[in-house]
Order: sequence, then structure tokens, then C-alpha cells
Amino acid sequence: MSVDVYINFNGNCREAVEYYAQVFETAKPQIMTFGETPPNPEYPLPDEAKELVMHTRLNINGSNVMFSDVFPGMPFVEGNNISLALVTNNTDDIKSFFNKLKEDGKVGMELQETFWSKCYGSLKDKFGIEWQFSHPSE
Repeated sequence: MSVDVYINFNGNCREAVEYYAQVFETAKPQIMTFGETPPNPEYPLPDEAKELVMHTRLNINGSNVMFSDVFPGMPFVEGNNISLALVTNNTDDIKSFFNKLKEDGKVGMELQETFWSKCYGSLKDKFGIEWQFSHPSE
């Protein structure tokens, strides 16, 4: 189990992650855009989102650092664009930690299966810290 840093950008994620890969001499990042995600007819993807980065990551000196652009229309405040991501194969741990932290907090996305995770959810805890929980898909 690890807790990773997740940094959001306002449309310039690709530029930032390619810069960090060069600075820290990491492997070239694999980038998934919002346009590459499975379509959902209930939520059509706006054109301005298609080339934005949905997810990428770098391993910087043994630590996973994950990156994405915020979805168009979502709030972005520079300096408050970092969350902690707990990634584990233990669904019971995810549910336990999530349920404890959501007390007096605010849930952004209830725990659920997604195309990228067997169990994913996000919340802001009572101290204002953003958390993401994820069980990796196989």
C-alpha cells in the first residue's frame, strides 16, 4: 500500500509532466487523455476536454507522482491543486479508510468501480485534505 501525491493542472499538465520527466531523468510518461476514455452517452465529452490529460505518472526517485488536468468547468486554485492518493489491492482497507475520513468531510465521488479501478472514491476530509482511494484494475 502506498500514499502517492496527485497534482492537478489547468490545461498545461502535458507540458509540466514532460518538463518534470526531463528534470528528474525519468522514463517518458505514458499519457491518457480524456478523449481516450470510454465514451459515456449520459455525459458527452466537450471538445475542449479531449486533448487534456486525464492521468499520467512519473516515478521520481522511488516515489509515484501522478498528474492530470482539471476537467473543463471544474474549480482550480493554484497551490491547492494537490491531493493524496492511497493505492492498494485491499478493498476492505479502502472502504474502512474512506468511511472514517468521510465523517465530517465531504465526498467528491462515492466508492465505486470505474474503468480504471475496481474501487475508486474521492473526498475532502474534515481538515480540508483531498484524498483519492483506488484499487488498481488488473
